Amino acid sequence: MYPLKLSPAFKDYIWGGTRLKTDFGKQSKLERLAESWELSCHKDGLCVIANGRYKGMTLAELIEQLGTKILGSDCERFDDFPILIKLIDAHDNLSVQVHPDDDYALRVEGEYGKTEMWYVVDCDSDASLLYGFDHEITREEFARRIRDNSLLDVVNRVPVKKGDVFFIEAGTLHAIGKGILIAEIQQNSNTTYRVFDYGRVGADGKPRALHIDKAMDVTRLGPAARRPGPQGKPQKKDGCVVTLLAQCDYFTTRAVSVGSCARFTADKTSFHSLLFLDGEALLLWDADFSGGHGMELTVRKGDSILIPAALGSYDIKGNCEFLLTTV
Repeated sequence: MYPLKLSPAFKDYIWGGTRLKTDFGKQSKLERLAESWELSCHKDGLCVIANGRYKGMTLAELIEQLGTKILGSDCERFDDFPILIKLIDAHDNLSVQVHPDDDYALRVEGEYGKTEMWYVVDCDSDASLLYGFDHEITREEFARRIRDNSLLDVVNRVPVKKGDVFFIEAGTLHAIGKGILIAEIQQNSNTTYRVFDYGRVGADGKPRALHIDKAMDVTRLGPAARRPGPQGKPQKKDGCVVTLLAQCDYFTTRAVSVGSCARFTADKTSFHSLLFLDGEALLLWDADFSGGHGMELTVRKGDSILIPAALGSYDIKGNCEFLLTTV
């Protein structure tokens, strides 16, 4: 096995912009790119392998063929590939929404629920987002405020800056605000219940669907469970600085800043997902490689790399920043 460079799936939702093209070099014929699904085995947007002997296969096809040889032992507790990683360009406000937990989603939607983490890659100086309620409310008040369009009066609006971190547990009301570019690490799910959408219409000219009854079932009617911010402090290691952003039952994500060269090790427990947010570097590895392209790969801002479990040691040589996610 070898490090897999992934080609993302793209989404052109109405609130999207063009920064994924202009700032991250994404190639698409779509006029706007709201999301790029950088690590995905979800049926709604499959990543394709872009290098080596498996070039042209979807990641899902390769995992079906090789299984835990790629994923690692910690993934065995999941029935499906456990996570989905995106870049999101919010040129306009996203809908106010909520995601169900596993129990509800599996029973009602036939897929896992959605707990997620946001890392603010960049944003406008006056950008903000919605993160839970600003105080506890009753189910009756929630229903009334949805009906009379006063829901925004009781949500928790948070100003944001580059580098901010938000952990969105399933059941937390939330919305990304306009002018924010986010890296999102989430469960492998595409279930979203819209509560409020600013009266917008879709491509068919009709108001976009809301999912009030389901949202009423799953929304936690109070402040978000976690305060914004990373779970850990920056830790200096040989050649890099590593910060624990979020750790939960589904994923662990760290921000890594490499100044010259740093070594990492993918053992048998989990694959490594590397999402490069800035800079350029060489990825060097020592494992057996039969794809005919040597044992180095140039990586740069916007690239998504999957390091298979048990690959062993690999080096990142250069000046770059990336998110490292494991299961």
